[in-house]
Amino acid sequence: MKVVFLEDVEGVAHGGEVKDVRPGFARNYLIPKNLAVLATHDSLQRLSKLSNQAEKDRIKKLNNMTELGEKLTGIRLDLEMRSGPGGRLYGSVTNAIVAAKLSELLETDIDRRIITIDESIRNVGSFTAQIRLHQEVNIDVELLVHPTDIDPETFIEQLAEQEASSDETDEVEPAAETSENDNMLNDVHDESSSEVDDEPNANEDSAPKEDDPSKAELDSDTDATVDEEKS
Repeated sequence: MKVVFLEDVEGVAHGGEVKDVRPGFARNYLIPKNLAVLATHDSLQRLSKLSNQAEKDRIKKLNNMTELGEKLTGIRLDLEMRSGPGGRLYGSVTNAIVAAKLSELLETDIDRRIITIDESIRNVGSFTAQIRLHQEVNIDVELLVHPTDIDPETFIEQLAEQEASSDETDEVEPAAETSENDNMLNDVHDESSSEVDDEPNANEDSAPKEDDPSKAELDSDTDATVDEEKS
């Protein structure tokens, strides 16, 4: 079915374009939402006017979404969730929950489909969601998922304490490992020194003893004297 697009439809067409689409897509989505009209003789005659209007609408929407993005930049969404031991949630944080919170905050409807959460959020803590307000406007929003029995500010303090404690543990472990390595090196050095000290003694004990020349000469003189006395 051929239609004339009145507005931009991301991934499909720009406002003012004429394109063939599936009949069900046109009747059930594009036309009821006033995103497109059937490409009749009348609408095609008005194509230039429709294109100009679509361009104006595109600029207006971009400006509105840019302004909305500026409002959302740097904000934190506090999501109160029921949780069990260890901060495990009874359920998970979905883009529908984030959209509802944003809609409440901004007092305007936010489509959950423009929200992306990279990781499955099943524990309390701090996370990030991506909001695609427009093809040219993408922002990140901080999500603070906290238990129902702890207010957001107190929970933030607890997270900071846990992070500080974790950093201290990470610093202590390498120091302990270095000390252990130093002790091992000292032990190896002591063993090597002991082996070097013992080696000369072992060589001295095992080396054959040479005859003393002066002792041999004395023995020869003694034998000659005995022979003379016998004569």
